[in-house]
Amino acid sequence: MTSTADVVICGAGIAGIAAAYHLTVTYGVKDVVLVTEHPPLTLTSDKSTECYRNWWPGPGDAMVRLMNHSIDLLEGWARESGNRFQMNRRGYAFVTADPGHVADFQHAAEEAASLGAGPVRYHAGRPNDPPYQPIEPHDFEHQPTGSDLLLDSALILKHFPYITENVVAMVHPRRCGWFSGQQLGMYLLEKARAAGARLLPGKVERVDVAGGRVEAVRVSAEGGPEKISTRNFVNAAGPFLGHVGKLLDVDIPVFSEFHGKIAFNDYLGVVRRDAPLIIWTDPQRLPWSDEECEALAESDETRFMLDEFPSGVHLRPEGGPGSSVLLILWTYDMAPREPVFPPRLDPYYPEILLRGMSTMIPGFAQYFGKAPKSYYDGGYYTKTRENRPLGGPLPVEGAFVCGAVSGYGLMASPAVGELVAAHVTGSRLPSYAPAFSLARYDDPEYQRVLENWGASGQL
Repeated sequence: MTSTADVVICGAGIAGIAAAYHLTVTYGVKDVVLVTEHPPLTLTSDKSTECYRNWWPGPGDAMVRLMNHSIDLLEGWARESGNRFQMNRRGYAFVTADPGHVADFQHAAEEAASLGAGPVRYHAGRPNDPPYQPIEPHDFEHQPTGSDLLLDSALILKHFPYITENVVAMVHPRRCGWFSGQQLGMYLLEKARAAGARLLPGKVERVDVAGGRVEAVRVSAEGGPEKISTRNFVNAAGPFLGHVGKLLDVDIPVFSEFHGKIAFNDYLGVVRRDAPLIIWTDPQRLPWSDEECEALAESDETRFMLDEFPSGVHLRPEGGPGSSVLLILWTYDMAPREPVFPPRLDPYYPEILLRGMSTMIPGFAQYFGKAPKSYYDGGYYTKTRENRPLGGPLPVEGAFVCGAVSGYGLMASPAVGELVAAHVTGSRLPSYAPAFSLARYDDPEYQRVLENWGASGQL
């Protein structure tokens, strides 16, 4: 079979769907084909925590500007759809029991403010401190921006009484929260299809290039091989971004990490249902009894659970009224992995998360030895070395990349998809466009910045 298209997109995850939406709805391209081996939004987009934030470290303010715009788009779609995808703005809450981290919290908040995330409000128990505005759990409108830096333990425990009494500081970025990624993705896909996009179940096998220009895409489709004549091809293949890049003889510098999560039935109500996303920022050793330590030490397979674990265990409530589910995550193994589906799951992961969470929220200790069975899944963060996305042209005319959105695909894809659509259509580009182009790696100055990337440490 042969057909034609204005643009062919490889991948129908949130990145590919966002690009299709902007091509059709924003820029009026009439014939866009999304080629996908899997049902839309099912490979990695449905494995997300579904959170968003404008809280990003430097260097530079490109990520904050990108994310502020992406959140603007999300809020616009929420208003337009009657908040079909249930967007809230509960914020992220970073928590520490280490007085040595207070300066880090202050630095992170001040840096975020300087990059455009909004002002810092200090709450240290002083008479002239501004009032701390509690979370409105179900609204994304009329909420604070910037961040609240709480240095008064009594104030923290007043609003978050389930957190350990050892807490010394919390920084609460406010233009953050979560939404239903599936509902958002289907909303954008419906709009894109109504404006001319179509889905083609199948696998991209080859991209024909002549004279340095994309000419056609070859697909193994359900009805047999299909050749789609097109002058524009977008690689939005998620964890297979690098594999699809090789079809164009282009090396896309990405790698993947596995990130798991559990859905935990908090039937004891340890965490209040109006909680934000809460992140523990201190390294820790897991709380085991002496007998448990002896048993774990006997096996090479389990001995690692006696080691120090890194910071980062976090949770958020999930579900509507009547739900008792918490999503709990902790990526303590960030070794690069080749994506495998279905992914291999660590059988000890749920217990490790429960133990680690009890350090920040002691009430979880009530579940030791009698925890309900958790639903456990995970997906891959496909990322660049500096963990910034790729959105723009590839070194083959008519070829583009839309991906490397790591663990922030749902929140970033609205703006990254728009950026790629602007490149495809030759439209005006935002000022942050060069920061997310593959060509940035050809810049000697950027290479020098990369050598010291993240050296200062960030939340």
